[in-house]
Amino acid sequence: MFDDVQVRPAEVADAAEWSALYRGYREFYRLEPDEAVVQRVWSWICDPAHELRSLVAVRSGRTVGLANHRRFARPLVGAVGLYLDDLFTDPEVRGHGVGRALLTALSDLAAREGLVVVRWITSPDNATARRLYDRAAGATPWVTYDLTPGSL
Repeated sequence: MFDDVQVRPAEVADAAEWSALYRGYREFYRLEPDEAVVQRVWSWICDPAHELRSLVAVRSGRTVGLANHRRFARPLVGAVGLYLDDLFTDPEVRGHGVGRALLTALSDLAAREGLVVVRWITSPDNATARRLYDRAAGATPWVTYDLTPGSL
């Protein structure tokens, strides 16, 4: 485990390293390279009016992980949660606590802001991440659907 991992909000100066990690995240999920998407998501993170935020994990001056997140309403319970859209760590540091440090920072952020849950989804075959997720959180019984706009 690395003891020297610092987690903090992404800053404008993180653009190049964040972008490299985000490209790796997209590649992990077998998405075609698309620099326009990477730049659009980064622009959202840098826009204070946009809902998306990002935490970065830094070790020895190098950004080695990211966690893109946003608040979401939970109407059934009349509360707000924190949704983790993307969590990715540099493959060279996997298994050394970077993902856990990011999840801990998200949990702490949610607690400080009075949010009721930190929620995310992952691919069923993402075995490496799921080992961490299964230790850190409880899997839900919910099934996720995607409806293509205009398809019905």
